[in-house]
Amino acid sequence: MSDGQGRGAAAARWWRERLANRESGAARGLMARLRRADALGVLAEPAVQALARDLGLGPAQAGVLVRLVQVLAEVRDDAAETLARRLGGTEPVMSHLRFQRLLRAEGEEAAVAIRRAVVMADRRCNVERLAADLLVWDHPEWGEAARRRWIFDYFAAAQPDADADRKSEENAA
Repeated sequence: MSDGQGRGAAAARWWRERLANRESGAARGLMARLRRADALGVLAEPAVQALARDLGLGPAQAGVLVRLVQVLAEVRDDAAETLARRLGGTEPVMSHLRFQRLLRAEGEEAAVAIRRAVVMADRRCNVERLAADLLVWDHPEWGEAARRRWIFDYFAAAQPDADADRKSEENAA
């Protein structure tokens, strides 16, 4: 599974199966362990290793895996809206300055900022999109594309569309 969307769907499926059921003692226990554990404690969880296999992640991507599952452990409800959309809009719950700092954050700093953002968004967001973006957050090219999407979502603006750009150029000519 090399494509970000497919990996995001696999991570969302894992979240639904392992963490989403708030009635399950096993899910609550796993969430608590993931939120509180250090990196090695997170990696030692069998459920996390199952996700690593599903996503094709190995020791070289351990940091990405740890950050992903710790952020997903903060999410309580899957929603249609992305995390950035829930944070921004006409009445933002996260200030523009704090949102800009979140966008510039990398590695562990980004994970902490995004975990806090999830809490600010009432622990609800589109889990698949969040997971897909977290998997590429620190990638030089794909991470920048994810961050651009977050900016447009935060400001509740329409995503740039190549077809719309082409049509407007044709109309101008």
